[in-house]
Amino acid sequence: MSELETRLGHTFKDRDLLARALTHASASTIQSNERLEFLGDRVLGLVIAEQLHDRFPQDAEGIMALKLNALVRSEACARAAEKIGLGEFLILANSEAVSGGRRKEAILAGACEAVIAALYLDGGFDVARDFILRNWEEQFAGLGRDMRDAKTALQEWAQARKGGAAPIYKLVKREGPDHAPRFVVEVDVTGHLPMTGEGSSKREAEQAAAKAMLEKLTAE
Repeated sequence: MSELETRLGHTFKDRDLLARALTHASASTIQSNERLEFLGDRVLGLVIAEQLHDRFPQDAEGIMALKLNALVRSEACARAAEKIGLGEFLILANSEAVSGGRRKEAILAGACEAVIAALYLDGGFDVARDFILRNWEEQFAGLGRDMRDAKTALQEWAQARKGGAAPIYKLVKREGPDHAPRFVVEVDVTGHLPMTGEGSSKREAEQAAAKAMLEKLTAE
């Protein structure tokens, strides 16, 4: 815990709170981090919205909304978790750990949001805010790039073509236990061979499939 507290920049008065933030539902459905994840998502959204309002005074509401989405979605949270090596501290069921749970985007993102909530509850808003600003700074710096998620970008690409129809997503396979499902989704774009993607949620698999299709289209 001391090593993690150093990385988080905060010494907890209530270490049980931190332990709960690290506990995935596969290890304990009663003391899991899901409720903290709910709170942390809201704290993160407020901090990011505040920063966007202050850092980009010329942005219209629609542009700020795009930037907000880019910085609070699961990919962004997982990236922050990876930055501090949060995965090595997670409390997982053995089956989840063996299947690579410490590297799964959905698990890392949820734990990161739960840790934000724990920092907020134990140390106050400023402590949570400082953690977010330190670990999201690189992502703020990258906001000049395309902020659309892969599904949105693929849909815009397809519909910009003459007579182009929206991409069609089909669930090909779902496997694994309820606490650690694995989804395979196929995306079909008119005139092109389908591409597939995998993820720990249907949404994640759809994003992976869309990303694979975009990479294929841009390479052709």
